[in-house]
Amino acid sequence: MLLNKKTTFLLFSFLIPLFLFAQQGKIQATIVDAKTHEPIIGASAALLQAGTNTYVKGAQTDLEGRLFFETVANGNYLIRITYVGMQDFLREGIVIQNNAAVNLGQIGLTADGTMLEAVVVKGRTPELTLGIDRKVFDVSQSLVSVGGTASDLLANVPTLQVDMDGTVSLRGSSSVRILIDGKESALAGGNITSLLQSLPANAIEKVEIITNPSSKYDAEGQSGIINIVLKKNIRTGLNGNVNVSGGSYHNYQAGVALNYRDRKFNYFGTYNFGRRNNVGSGSRYNHYLNNDSHVDQDEENNRKSLGHTFKLGTDYYLNDKTTIGLSGNVNIRDNERNADMFYRYTNHPTLSGTSTRLSHQTGDEWGYDLNFDFTRKFNREGSELTANVRYGQSAEDGVNDFVQSYSVARPNDGRTNTTSQDGKVFNAQLDYVLPLNDKSKFEAGYRTQITKSFDTQFSELLNVNNQQYYPDYSVSNDFDLTNTIHALYANYQNKLTSKLGYQIGLRAEDSKLNTTYFSKDPATAPGDVETKGGLDYFRLYPSLFLTYDIGKAGDKIQLSYTRRVQRPRGWQVNPFPSVADELNRREGNANLLPEDVHSMELSFAKFFEGWNIVSSVYYRKVNDVIQPYIYKVDDSGVTYSRWENLSSTQVAGLELISKVNLTKWWDLTWNGNFLYNKFNGNSAYNIQEQDGFTWNSNVNTNVKFTGNLAMQIRGDYYAPRVMAQGKSKSMTGVDVALKQELFDKRASLAFNVRDLFDTRRFGANTMTPQVNSSFDYRWMKRSFNLSFSYRFGRQEASKKRQQNEGGGMDDMQGNF
Repeated sequence: MLLNKKTTFLLFSFLIPLFLFAQQGKIQATIVDAKTHEPIIGASAALLQAGTNTYVKGAQTDLEGRLFFETVANGNYLIRITYVGMQDFLREGIVIQNNAAVNLGQIGLTADGTMLEAVVVKGRTPELTLGIDRKVFDVSQSLVSVGGTASDLLANVPTLQVDMDGTVSLRGSSSVRILIDGKESALAGGNITSLLQSLPANAIEKVEIITNPSSKYDAEGQSGIINIVLKKNIRTGLNGNVNVSGGSYHNYQAGVALNYRDRKFNYFGTYNFGRRNNVGSGSRYNHYLNNDSHVDQDEENNRKSLGHTFKLGTDYYLNDKTTIGLSGNVNIRDNERNADMFYRYTNHPTLSGTSTRLSHQTGDEWGYDLNFDFTRKFNREGSELTANVRYGQSAEDGVNDFVQSYSVARPNDGRTNTTSQDGKVFNAQLDYVLPLNDKSKFEAGYRTQITKSFDTQFSELLNVNNQQYYPDYSVSNDFDLTNTIHALYANYQNKLTSKLGYQIGLRAEDSKLNTTYFSKDPATAPGDVETKGGLDYFRLYPSLFLTYDIGKAGDKIQLSYTRRVQRPRGWQVNPFPSVADELNRREGNANLLPEDVHSMELSFAKFFEGWNIVSSVYYRKVNDVIQPYIYKVDDSGVTYSRWENLSSTQVAGLELISKVNLTKWWDLTWNGNFLYNKFNGNSAYNIQEQDGFTWNSNVNTNVKFTGNLAMQIRGDYYAPRVMAQGKSKSMTGVDVALKQELFDKRASLAFNVRDLFDTRRFGANTMTPQVNSSFDYRWMKRSFNLSFSYRFGRQEASKKRQQNEGGGMDDMQGNF
């Protein structure tokens, strides 16, 4: 056992008397058919602030027609209830005092005789909803992402950035934890970027951003957690949607989603097909200081993929308190990457003139995961036990070959790499919530995750004398990795006053990383064939939240502190040398330490009649920062870099998000992030202290020309920022989209242009004692896309009515 009995006993003895947070007032009712008195399942309700009609939260009735609004602050409210074929019901004069519970009894809805075609959309789901620990972005309104991938969509979410390789960053840090439906996806195969670039954007319902997660969540992620919530309809009856899109560079996508719900079962399934072709370009300029030589490089590349994703699942409602769920996902992808590189040599010791390198890489990937979910509600309201068991496997086989020819008399160079990756993930998690009274709540849970991967690479190098390929054992290896994490957590929540609440928590994690490096060289001595490495450490991750409610409109101030970790990723500890570019080689380091992260944040949210603002001041201290380090430049000008724990960093920043409703048909959302970044020096790596100020901003505006025609424009700018060995360059871009509703809003036609002015490029200047380097890359040129979507079934009208009231985020507080 990773936690012995003594440790476990001491841990819980310490936790149980400490944890607190607010269980505010409650509202409940039972919704029935006024004529038959049968309970109505899936009726939508919106809780609104009296006087201003400001949306507070939404909910739906359960299998018995019961409706619950929990953690409701003291104040005056009204409830609007809607359901297909029934007249809207409005209940006013609801008062919550002294955090009391209010039971509205039985509410009957009467038939209105209105057909589906007569339903009118008066509003739309709020783009941003705020919770105590997260921001929730509804992405169904992101027109510029229609027909794209999850990577395209995340690039349009405020506070997030996506670079040319598809790497996602939050507040300037790419060390962010990305989850799918609250879990690490086994389909990613250890490479979440690859999955995001194949997952269609229209499969995503919302994106949750948790910048300072509590102890309840996995401690992984330097700058926080991004949770991508996939669509899963729970309406009664049969419903679904189909979509198809096509764009420039032969990008195509099609998909279908079906859902059927009755009193005992909910069945759901989706299929998506996608053909992606990202056409990019780049340049790199290296100046070698030891001999004043230059190697300049231009590149044209494309990344093609052909993918199929399937999802099937069912939820079984055993009774009104117990739900069992089974689901499975399958992802199949064929990838092809081509890169044509053109080099120019000046004063180089061994090369002159120019050369051309043609690189071709193919790969076949597949992955699946199986999920079992269990939920049990107890008699005490709010008391709940949830469990999840998940197993997944993924694999990728690929071949990468290149040939390099020279303008000056010199034999061609060539190399062929054959790679294979196999990964397995097992996860078991148990969470328990226990309200102690009307003001406090206790949460506890346990999680085990085991990740295994086996990577192999066999490389053959072209002999320049006889033009035959022979094994290159210096980069032919096997690598085995097993990462095991056991975690216990507990949170305790309470109210100090009617407005001031707090939550204190502690997470204990025991982590073991075991790696074995196998040499394929027949000349290797038997005792040196295997090289073992790894980590074994136990850490405590505390969290503290203080929240003060201001007024009745959802305004609040929150102060939080958390300790987190960024564990080394598989490619960072894998010592395989990457030879994708012979002049710039990179390798992993099996002895990397995890980054130790301490984070503080002060947030303020204010909601006005026509505009709203969310502001956050944050500070982050990171020890043992993991970054690539150029440790050698040989006589031929080849640079060698390796992942190392280079230094510590400090980041302080201000983040602002605001939305303004300029008119009833025009709104604007602005996000700005301003931060100061300091890298401490490290004499062991000859790194000097560096610091600097940077910022990024994006603006998103929506214009509704008519009831059926809308336009969206998005622009972004990223200023330069300091790195351990240099500084990134600025980047900017603009996206535009138009959407036309058709067939009484059952269908829509959308046209978008990404990177309208063809300016979105990622670049950096790197400076070391051996070489100064500058590069610019873009992973997608300006592109156009046309998409068509059709929705059918009983969910259509119900969803529109829910959007009319701004519902759907029942566990969040405050909204835009």
